[in-house]
Amino acid sequence: MRIRTAKPDDAEAIAAAEAETQRTPGLLVGYPGEIPLEAYRAKIAELAVDGRYIVAEENGVPVGHAFLDPMPMRANAHVFQLTIVVHPGHIERGIGRAMLGDLLDWARRDARVGRVELKVRAGNLRAQNLYRSMGFVEEARFRNRVRRIDGLFEDDLGMAWFPPR
Repeated sequence: MRIRTAKPDDAEAIAAAEAETQRTPGLLVGYPGEIPLEAYRAKIAELAVDGRYIVAEENGVPVGHAFLDPMPMRANAHVFQLTIVVHPGHIERGIGRAMLGDLLDWARRDARVGRVELKVRAGNLRAQNLYRSMGFVEEARFRNRVRRIDGLFEDDLGMAWFPPR
């Protein structure tokens, strides 16, 4: 497996993987097809300058993607929001841990980053355990925040990590 910076050409594979991931309740917020392809391309281009967007690939095929996206206002621009997706068929192989490690290493080196935060479904224990093992702490519970594709509501947990300085 190789981790590299995402390119605009990755947008189609990322969009397809997210659409497939969204079919499993409790993983991603969006519904399949809800985010237009151009939004993926735009985010990759934006984060090439403002943050970090990476792809994990095997044999030239993306098997995961993740990014750190700074909040837009000056008062909270030190806060980077984490999104991480291991593509279907590739979970429990260390891909998420490798991508998270890459992003946190980058965050440690980038002086703009004062906090990394995320929201994770309360039922996604695998992801919560990964985040805790990498130093994230739970800060909040947002009750009934997500209406899953199966129609059920699920809580989100807010977690954060602070780069050692």
